[in-house]
Amino acid sequence: MRIPKATYRIQFNSEFGFDAAKAITNYLAELGISDLYASPIFKARAGSGHGYDVVDPTLLNPELGTQEAFDSLVQELQQHQMGWVQDIVPNHMAYDSQNKYLMDVLEYGPDSAYVDYFDISWNSPFAGKQEPILAPLLGNFYGDSLENGEIQLNYDERGLNVNYYSLKLPLKLESYARFLTQNLGKLAKTLGRRHPTFVRLLGVLYIVKNIPSETTAQQRQDQAAFVKGLLWELYTDNSEVKTFIDENLQLFNGEPGKPESFNLLDNLLSEQFFRLCYWKVGAEEMNYRRFFTVNELISVKVEDLKVFRNTHDLICKLVSEGKFTGLRIDHIDGLYDPKQYIDRLREKTGDTYITVEKILQQGEDLPSDWSVQGTSGYDYLNYINGLFCKTDNEEQFTQIYSNFTGITASFEQVVPEKKHLIIDRNLAGDIDNLAFLLKTISGKYRYGNDFTINGLKRALAEILSRFPVYRTYVTEAGISEIDRAFVQEVTEAAKSYTPLLYHELNFIEKLLLLEYDDFLSEAEKSQWLYFVMRVQQYTGPLMAKGVEDTALYVYNRFVSLNEVGGEPGHFGISPSEFHEFNQQRQSKWVHAMSTTSTHDTKRGEDTRARLNVLSEIPEEWQKQVRSWSDINRSYRKTVKRFTMPVRNDEYLFYQTLVGAFPFDEEDIPSFVERVKDYVVKAIREAKVHTAWLRENSTYENAFTDFVTAVLEPSQENPFLKEFLPFQKWVAEYGIFNSLSQTLLKITSPGVPDFYQGSELWDLSLVDPDNRRPVDFETRQSYLKAIKEQANTDILKLIDELLAQKKDARVKLFLIVQALKARTEHLQVFQQGNYLPLEVTGKFKEHIIAFARNDGNKTIVTIAPRFFTSLIQPGEYPLGQEVWNDTSLKLPTEVSSTWKDAITEQAVQSNGTLLIGEVLKYFPGALLVSQN
Repeated sequence: MRIPKATYRIQFNSEFGFDAAKAITNYLAELGISDLYASPIFKARAGSGHGYDVVDPTLLNPELGTQEAFDSLVQELQQHQMGWVQDIVPNHMAYDSQNKYLMDVLEYGPDSAYVDYFDISWNSPFAGKQEPILAPLLGNFYGDSLENGEIQLNYDERGLNVNYYSLKLPLKLESYARFLTQNLGKLAKTLGRRHPTFVRLLGVLYIVKNIPSETTAQQRQDQAAFVKGLLWELYTDNSEVKTFIDENLQLFNGEPGKPESFNLLDNLLSEQFFRLCYWKVGAEEMNYRRFFTVNELISVKVEDLKVFRNTHDLICKLVSEGKFTGLRIDHIDGLYDPKQYIDRLREKTGDTYITVEKILQQGEDLPSDWSVQGTSGYDYLNYINGLFCKTDNEEQFTQIYSNFTGITASFEQVVPEKKHLIIDRNLAGDIDNLAFLLKTISGKYRYGNDFTINGLKRALAEILSRFPVYRTYVTEAGISEIDRAFVQEVTEAAKSYTPLLYHELNFIEKLLLLEYDDFLSEAEKSQWLYFVMRVQQYTGPLMAKGVEDTALYVYNRFVSLNEVGGEPGHFGISPSEFHEFNQQRQSKWVHAMSTTSTHDTKRGEDTRARLNVLSEIPEEWQKQVRSWSDINRSYRKTVKRFTMPVRNDEYLFYQTLVGAFPFDEEDIPSFVERVKDYVVKAIREAKVHTAWLRENSTYENAFTDFVTAVLEPSQENPFLKEFLPFQKWVAEYGIFNSLSQTLLKITSPGVPDFYQGSELWDLSLVDPDNRRPVDFETRQSYLKAIKEQANTDILKLIDELLAQKKDARVKLFLIVQALKARTEHLQVFQQGNYLPLEVTGKFKEHIIAFARNDGNKTIVTIAPRFFTSLIQPGEYPLGQEVWNDTSLKLPTEVSSTWKDAITEQAVQSNGTLLIGEVLKYFPGALLVSQN
């Protein structure tokens, strides 16, 4: 198996395709990257900015370049001995006209060759209904969209289709009869009933009116192809037929202002295999599984072996050809049976490096029977980020937050409340489906006969809202003790909140634990298991939407901790917890990814590093926030005694400014616009005063106007006069946090992963802000100059980089040096033991240190933190004067001679190291034993 030394995540899109990636391959190799880590590159919806809206996984995305361009990029990577880790999307595809598989289902219904591809109600083994598949893609109510003329019938070589702007859905073959019988008498008079063209048209009508009820998928396809071909010939060869069809189109498409003129089209749409409706309908009615709450992403039944093979054919081919050397599985928890999927993928791809996008809560581990190398790194991100949050100040930050906002609820209280909100408003249709299935099961047994669907739904909602992890992994093989404990824990918690639903909760627990009654038939056991598997597919989206996309935007006590997979209720991580996590990784998941920024993170890694400085200075932070709020009071708007923005949103705004404010003044105008976009997204996600489902333009405009006024680029702006000195002070300390974070990531157990552009300061906000174009030309020029200077006078170079640290070259330098050491001593980093090191002396809490050892080679990482109580602004955390008697105890029986891989200077020891001696030139050290 090829294990990456370090990965670099690229977000491919039409503006950055295969040729653009090829142009930076040499740069990545020089940086020390071993593997390109690519966003989805398969055919996606036209204009996709991320590639997760796949329409055809059997083709490369033509917007990224040709097959030749792809092959050329692969060849370039291979010439640099680089691999390719590919992000794959097995859970869903785009609900889009370009999705030929879905369009086939919408046209042919149950007779489609692809009907088993999608997770729709038709495919439920216990549903028994074939209601039209929802198409909740309209921007307005169906009736309004229809009568405004926005929904239009169209005809082309592919047949009859209904258009809504760029959306184009095919009509079922039987509907051609309704369309062609309109004004048929008029055409008969024009051509004559015995005219060969008219006779052929009657033949078309006869076929569509007499389609046998029992037809195979292939027969239906053949009939449709024949009818469409013949009709298109008539349309293109005969002007009378063309006029007849065009006039019918005009007739069906109605006339705005005359509602009755749309009756024909309305009736035509009512008989389709799909039902066009307002996008908000999807929140309360749903008969297909979506990716989270995104109507435009329909889930795939990848558990069907045929579907798995077809959708993974190209992926497996590229793996077998050596073009893909690794895979990252997107949203593994969305799959019906993740282990089954992993086993199939492993069987197809052999000894290939595989990681999974899996959100682990603190203390949770991956199932040990998954044949993967680990996660894509969110667990590592939250541990390393928490390391720079000063846990001692939690109570003060809680008080500051409460005093400023009036909010006293803990994060643990906020989460179930917001999950209930998502259940009620965004996933109501999904839980209705689960409750219906639950009622069907309970009604079969005397002990469940009196349960109402309402009671079952409320009990189920209570259990799901309190689930502490993204999902359990119960299968036909049974339930693990860990999952059993989760189910029992949440059931007990639910009982304490809803004691009147005691019996319903017991029944649901019985199902979730698969405690089958002795008298159950195999069919009944299958139905119980099906319910459990469906619940497991629901808990992940509920967690993601309730926590990641709601609670993390509501609970703003300290937003550095509000990260994917994070638990803001835990105010930071102790060194011992960090070391324990790393030791577990070393023993179980040594090749998992270690990331600090991704395309899904809420903030860039250096934004969080800055914010963590605030955790050290609660008194100063409180003073600043109060001052800023007083200055900006006049910019808040009051409507009917309601003042906007509210204090909680204002508090988020100030933290955002401190964390993301640019170093360069020339970037401030664009930053203001970025912040305005961000706050609108943030408050919609919070779902308190506005939401995606119910936008409140009054509140949103008040907030963006507030941002504009507060950040007015004027010499007289009182806020900026007060804010900028403090922000620059925090940013200065944040730089040192960033450097320590970077060093730890590269040297901890795992594969260090770098998000595009983050080799310089990553001060981005949530997507789409973090998908902005990357200036690779600047990075290439920086790297070239750094390497040249490092070969001549490295200490002079370090002095210069520290003096000009705002341009981020110092971070780039650290990455180059640390990755160089990682490459040279790869065996130590991939297989070596992990040993936490003891620090003594005055500033022992300010140092994180550990050793990696393999055979006679030992490498020691030393990373400082908590700089505000260590140095004054403008000073460097270097030298004996700063570090006093702080010392590091080295492992026994190690070399007394070391070389710092960062500064390339020799270091001597006698079993201990004075931190001031080691950190003489650079604020971090990577010591390599010299034997």
